Amino acid sequence: MKKAFHGCCLLLAGLLLAGCNQLTSYTIGENDINQALQKRDKFEKQIGVDGLLNAHITLDQLQSQIGREEPGKITLTGHANVAITSLLGSQKADMQLKMKAQPVYDARQGAIFLRDLELVDSRVQPENMQAPLKTLTPYLNSSLKQWFDVHPAYVLSSERSKAELMAKKLAKGLEVKPGELVIPFTD
Repeated sequence: MKKAFHGCCLLLAGLLLAGCNQLTSYTIGENDINQALQKRDKFEKQIGVDGLLNAHITLDQLQSQIGREEPGKITLTGHANVAITSLLGSQKADMQLKMKAQPVYDARQGAIFLRDLELVDSRVQPENMQAPLKTLTPYLNSSLKQWFDVHPAYVLSSERSKAELMAKKLAKGLEVKPGELVIPFTD
């Protein structure tokens, strides 16, 4: 009888501990980040050198890859519509962009920001627009970096789930794993 009681106590303790382990972190997958980016991808900017070359750029179709290409980083791809005005007239181009950034959790806002964003690759169509857009690339890189420093990629919300509310209250940082961001509740 005593052994059965101890066995039941151990089983109960094991079940309780197993349940607690599930409550030690909150995971956000690539699909979650991509959906949030689609809702928030309102990057629209006028950049260039006044009177010489100006471009109106609108970014859309953002997609993320978390920790796959480079450990600890998020790789973003996206499309940009570019309308250029220069001394030679107006032209339009499409750009496929690839960027890398460091995800950072801001506990005060309950939000994940993409810091130190860097434009690492771009492809331009039509190809004859490659040279003018190459001139604007440093301005575009700076503008994107500033935008993502201010606008979060993902904001935890109690409206989505109680787990997100718990993550917002108990978060102790951010871990980047292939395909997911993990917000631990303990150090």
